[in-house]
Amino acid sequence: MELTLGFSPCPNDTFIFDALIHSKIATEGLSFKVFYDDVETLNQKALAGELDITKLSFHAFAYVAAQYALLNAGSALGFGVGPLLICKKENAERIENQLKTGDWELKIGIPGKYTTANFLLGVAYPQLTNKQEMVFSEIEAALLSNAIDLGLIIHENRFTYEAKGLHKVIDLGAYWEEFSGCAIPLGGIVVNRKLPIEIQEKVNRLVRKSVEFAFENPKSGLEFIRQHAQAMDEEVMYKHIELYVNNYSVDLGTEGRKAIDTLFDIAAKKKIIPPIAQSLYVI
Repeated sequence: MELTLGFSPCPNDTFIFDALIHSKIATEGLSFKVFYDDVETLNQKALAGELDITKLSFHAFAYVAAQYALLNAGSALGFGVGPLLICKKENAERIENQLKTGDWELKIGIPGKYTTANFLLGVAYPQLTNKQEMVFSEIEAALLSNAIDLGLIIHENRFTYEAKGLHKVIDLGAYWEEFSGCAIPLGGIVVNRKLPIEIQEKVNRLVRKSVEFAFENPKSGLEFIRQHAQAMDEEVMYKHIELYVNNYSVDLGTEGRKAIDTLFDIAAKKKIIPPIAQSLYVI
């Protein structure tokens, strides 16, 4: 049985899925047609119900929970892994003063409306609504050219922004951790509920095995990871992986589910997402 599978070309995702899509583990009769897309494109595909299995932002998941169920394996949660709000270093003093005085017209580049990063920005700065959606990898350049005042960065950009003359205004992950006391739920792997439950459970089992294989053989997928990593050097690739792939990626467990449930409860109370009636999880 062939299933469609979408995930990003970022090192954390290619690290997780390498063993699964390259048959380094037994796939129990399943094969996969893979789509590599940035997170907001994956969010939009999930909203359209296009894929059988996909990575998506937890913010987007709130809008498709009736169509997709969350796997216990493959998610990106953690402490110290959240999005950063940054600006051009030479503009830092001016912009920080504008934020303090309530100048909410500042123009912000965001990596997508349905990203968890944008959700956390809404929690911390609900008044900042002058947003421009951009591919996440283009935000730093837009800041440097003064096309935007602030940029919301995710993924590997948190390792590169300072060297490019950019300045951190706030770590929204640290803000969330202090606000909630929970790990930051960034992205998860979901499976289409139209698939038979035994297939959903099989997918969950295989993704877990793929993550476990990657941890046991961390260099096994190096060439595959490098192929999709946008000229990132090996040290940065593995820093990225260490940041986003952890025990929560093997199994959410009680604490991981608590973090996700807390995120959704707060978002629903703030009317950032619609209320959700069904269980979020495959099992």
